[in-house]
Amino acid sequence: MDSKKNIGLYFGTFNPIHVGHLTIANHMVEFSDLDEVWMVVTPHNPHKKKKTLLEDNHRLSMVRIALEDYPKLKASNIEFDLPQPNYTVNTLTHLEEKYPLHAFSLIMGEDNLKSFHKWKNYEVILENYSIYVYPRISEGTVEHRFKDHSKITKVNAPIMEVSSTFIRKAISEEKNIRPLLPQNVWEYLDEMNFYK
Repeated sequence: MDSKKNIGLYFGTFNPIHVGHLTIANHMVEFSDLDEVWMVVTPHNPHKKKKTLLEDNHRLSMVRIALEDYPKLKASNIEFDLPQPNYTVNTLTHLEEKYPLHAFSLIMGEDNLKSFHKWKNYEVILENYSIYVYPRISEGTVEHRFKDHSKITKVNAPIMEVSSTFIRKAISEEKNIRPLLPQNVWEYLDEMNFYK
C-alpha cells in the first residue's frame, strides 16, 4: 500500500491559470505528504453558455506552460472525455480505474468545504478519499462534522486573493497585470489576444 503515489487533485477552470493557483498547488506539494499535484482543467459545460470561458484546449495549454518548471505539478485533461455534466465523484472513480497504483486526494479551498455537504455523493468521497484544504477568505462557516474530520487536513498555505475574473476584466481594460501571471502564460495570452 505504501508504495502508492499520493496525488492531490486541484480542480479549476484555470481561465487563466495565475500565480495564486500556482502558489497554492506548489505549497500543497511541498508542505504536505502529497507526492504530486494534478491541476485538473474543468471542461466547458455544454449546457452553460459562458462567453468568457476560453476553449478547453487553450486553458489546458496555459496550465501546461505554467507548470513547465515544476516537475511535481502536472496538467490533467481527464475530465475532457467524461460525459457532461460531470461530478467529482465520477472523476475520482475514473482516475482510480485508470491509475490503480496512485492514491488520489482532493484539494479544495475552505470556501468549497463550506458547501461540500451539497456535493453529489459527498459521503462517498469522504469515506474513500482524503481532502486537503487551503485557507480562503469567505463568508459562512464550515459544517461542524467537517471540522475535525480524520480525512480532512488543513494546510496552512498563503491566502491568495487573486481571481481569474479580475484578471480577465483587467486585460480587457488594457491594464498591465503581468505580475499576476507566470511569465510564459502572460506571453501566450498576449500573443493569442485572449480576453481582449
